[in-house]
Amino acid sequence: MESERPLDTLNFARNKRVIIDLKNQKQIIGKLKAFDIHINVVLEDAEEHVDGELKRKLGTTFVRGDTIILISTV
Repeated sequence: MESERPLDTLNFARNKRVIIDLKNQKQIIGKLKAFDIHINVVLEDAEEHVDGELKRKLGTTFVRGDTIILISTV
Protein backbone atom coordinates (compact mmCIF):
# COMPACT_ATOMS: atom_id res chain seq x y z
CA MET A 1 0.00 0.00 0.00
CA GLU A 2 1.36 3.42 -0.93
CA SER A 3 1.84 5.98 1.81
CA GLU A 4 1.29 9.67 1.28
CA ARG A 5 2.79 10.97 4.53
CA PRO A 6 5.66 9.83 6.76
CA LEU A 7 3.30 8.94 9.60
CA ASP A 8 1.37 6.66 7.21
CA THR A 9 4.54 4.59 6.84
CA LEU A 10 4.81 4.26 10.61
CA ASN A 11 1.15 3.28 10.78
CA PHE A 12 1.81 0.40 8.35
CA ALA A 13 4.66 -0.72 10.63
CA ARG A 14 2.46 -0.83 13.75
CA ASN A 15 2.55 -4.26 15.45
CA LYS A 16 5.55 -5.28 13.31
CA ARG A 17 9.17 -5.64 14.40
CA VAL A 18 11.27 -2.58 13.67
CA ILE A 19 14.91 -1.58 14.00
CA ILE A 20 15.51 1.91 15.38
CA ASP A 21 18.95 3.47 14.91
CA LEU A 22 19.76 6.02 17.59
CA LYS A 23 22.10 9.03 17.61
CA ASN A 24 24.27 7.31 20.27
CA GLN A 25 25.19 4.50 17.79
CA LYS A 26 22.87 1.98 19.49
CA GLN A 27 19.98 0.09 17.94
CA ILE A 28 16.68 -0.81 19.55
CA ILE A 29 14.76 -3.71 18.01
CA GLY A 30 11.19 -4.48 19.02
CA LYS A 31 7.51 -4.50 18.05
CA LEU A 32 6.17 -1.01 17.30
CA LYS A 33 3.09 -0.46 19.47
CA ALA A 34 2.54 3.30 19.39
CA PHE A 35 3.97 6.62 18.21
CA ASP A 36 3.06 10.30 18.15
CA ILE A 37 3.67 13.29 15.87
CA HIS A 38 7.10 13.83 17.47
CA ILE A 39 8.05 10.23 16.50
CA ASN A 40 8.25 9.27 20.16
CA VAL A 41 7.71 5.51 19.99
CA VAL A 42 6.69 2.67 22.29
CA LEU A 43 8.12 -0.77 21.56
CA GLU A 44 7.24 -4.15 23.10
CA ASP A 45 9.80 -6.93 23.61
CA ALA A 46 12.54 -4.39 22.91
CA GLU A 47 16.24 -5.25 22.86
CA GLU A 48 19.26 -2.95 22.83
CA HIS A 49 21.99 -3.82 20.34
CA VAL A 50 25.46 -2.28 20.06
CA ASP A 51 27.70 -3.12 17.08
CA GLY A 52 25.20 -5.82 16.07
CA GLU A 53 25.46 -7.57 19.44
CA LEU A 54 22.59 -7.97 21.92
CA LYS A 55 23.44 -5.95 25.05
CA ARG A 56 20.22 -6.20 27.06
CA LYS A 57 16.53 -6.98 26.90
CA LEU A 58 14.40 -3.94 27.68
CA GLY A 59 10.81 -5.22 27.50
CA THR A 60 8.28 -2.43 26.91
CA THR A 61 10.25 0.72 26.11
CA PHE A 62 9.61 4.37 25.28
CA VAL A 63 12.09 6.01 22.87
CA ARG A 64 12.18 9.79 22.46
CA GLY A 65 11.79 10.87 18.86
CA ASP A 66 14.66 13.37 19.00
CA THR A 67 17.12 10.51 19.64
CA ILE A 68 16.05 8.54 16.53
CA ILE A 69 17.93 8.64 13.22
CA LEU A 70 16.12 5.87 11.33
CA ILE A 71 13.23 3.42 11.71
CA SER A 72 13.06 0.33 9.48
CA THR A 73 10.92 -2.79 9.46
CA VAL A 74 12.77 -6.07 10.02
